[in-house]
Amino acid sequence: MSKGASPMDELKVFTGNSHPDLAKRVTDYLGIPLGQAEVFQFSNENIFVRILENVRERDTFIIQPLSSPVSQNILEMLIMIDALKRASAKRITAVIPYYGYGRTDKKDQPRVPITARLIADLLTAAGANRLLTVDLHAAQIQGFFNIPVDELTALKLLANYFKSKRLDSNLVVVATDIGIAKRARDLATMLHAPLALMEKRRLGNDGETETLNVIGDVDGKVALTVDDEIDTAGSLANTVDALLERGATEVFACATHPVFSGPAIKTIAASAVKEVVVTDTIPVNPERKLDKLTVLPIASLLGEAIHRIHTGLSIGAMFEQE
Repeated sequence: MSKGASPMDELKVFTGNSHPDLAKRVTDYLGIPLGQAEVFQFSNENIFVRILENVRERDTFIIQPLSSPVSQNILEMLIMIDALKRASAKRITAVIPYYGYGRTDKKDQPRVPITARLIADLLTAAGANRLLTVDLHAAQIQGFFNIPVDELTALKLLANYFKSKRLDSNLVVVATDIGIAKRARDLATMLHAPLALMEKRRLGNDGETETLNVIGDVDGKVALTVDDEIDTAGSLANTVDALLERGATEVFACATHPVFSGPAIKTIAASAVKEVVVTDTIPVNPERKLDKLTVLPIASLLGEAIHRIHTGLSIGAMFEQE
């Protein structure tokens, strides 16, 4: 490092086309310019990447949620990693706020793939040295990687929002299924609220679910459902109806990732949910926003994590501080 240079001078943050606004907010937090790169498709749909600045022996990060269009965004990430590797970057960290294919984390039917593992293998083979992500669908995905994985959580961000709303003391946190129970319990602890659990089953492979039972007391209480993502919102609507039928006075919902595919926005608008709170790990089209939809910014969380990775500080300490 040259005399008078800052450690941040060795840091470079790039982005593909998945969520450039988030990448810009992250670099604003870090106080550095966004790295310059060309990333586009030719007319034959081949993706072209060119890094437009020197990255030799630099600490580089690529911010790219694997959201819609999923296949294009995955391939952009892989090609950008390869471009940085061939440009002699010292370290390449894949910053994937939303890990696409996270729900295909195990063989739950005969003759099906474990695509979450395949994506991990592709990222590693391309040359990624580290993964930074937010609220994976399943904790075991970390074990699919042979490189360091830092998983951030948006729970504190969501908890602080609902603390500011000063909901009455009758609040109960509801896990939307057994898989999210630990995360829901952590949120309940932050909010000093009891925990309830939805028992449901998935019907086929189209995302449709059937709510079977509510385990816990929700009668006369304000319910707050928690999940890692909201996809078509069909499960959310069913959960809200089930909670209201069992005596909840009103229902709020929160999730980290606003996938919002297909009829999600219309389903949320038509449902009896009071408010849906998500983060911007995935871009939400302004034209699709509703009065009952709140999007919390996550750039400072990612920016602080990138700063700590770059400078060798603890990531875990971010979540130990009150």
